[in-house]
Amino acid sequence: MRDQKALVLFSGGQDSTTCLAWALEQYIQVETIGFDYGQRHSVELECRPRILDRIKDDFPNWRDKLGQDQMIDISVLGEISETALTRDTAIQMEENGLPSTFVPGRNLIFLTMAGAVAYRRAAKHIVGGMCETDFSGYPDCRDDALKAMQLALNIGMDGRFVIDSPLMWINKSQTWQLAEQLGGSELVSLILEDTHSCYFGDRTNRHEWGYGCAACPACDLRKSGYQEYRNSSTSIAIN
Repeated sequence: MRDQKALVLFSGGQDSTTCLAWALEQYIQVETIGFDYGQRHSVELECRPRILDRIKDDFPNWRDKLGQDQMIDISVLGEISETALTRDTAIQMEENGLPSTFVPGRNLIFLTMAGAVAYRRAAKHIVGGMCETDFSGYPDCRDDALKAMQLALNIGMDGRFVIDSPLMWINKSQTWQLAEQLGGSELVSLILEDTHSCYFGDRTNRHEWGYGCAACPACDLRKSGYQEYRNSSTSIAIN
């Protein structure tokens, strides 16, 4: 795999930044793609260039592997989505058992767009931060959904894409651990200072686990994962 090229779904958040570091360890060249879908926490998009610059500046082993970045405007998704991530509405559980932060079709559209770009850029691997362990119940974060999308992309584009999801079976504490194993304390510091996960887009309140409102589900996951990571000495294997 190390002589192959990857395209990383890079939002500017903790998970996608960890996945970017994972891909930089795995592949000879790595490009990034981000999506503006009218998200309420659009501040994450402002974090993306700072993170990419820090990786180039602080991680010389990865610098030459990091290639082109692309930002795709799919704001129409936000216009047709009545969700707490695309509207100023309450975050709550809905009658269908899914949280109001679920954006229907979001990851399916991300992967389709990424597949089209990967086809053009001759990238075999598409890397995403989807996870079944800390996934808030989003059905398009499940392993089955990703396997189905991989099959659809390969049939529809007559290709041999592989969708990599290095976080699929680990929790948020283990995601912090993986970041440390990949890039040491420097990468952990970068994630703390420069990534964004808060659904409300709060970049004014700095906590021990990073910036955020400390009240939304994304902040709860990040906070509890960081605290468990700080209290644990367990390590995980890097595939």
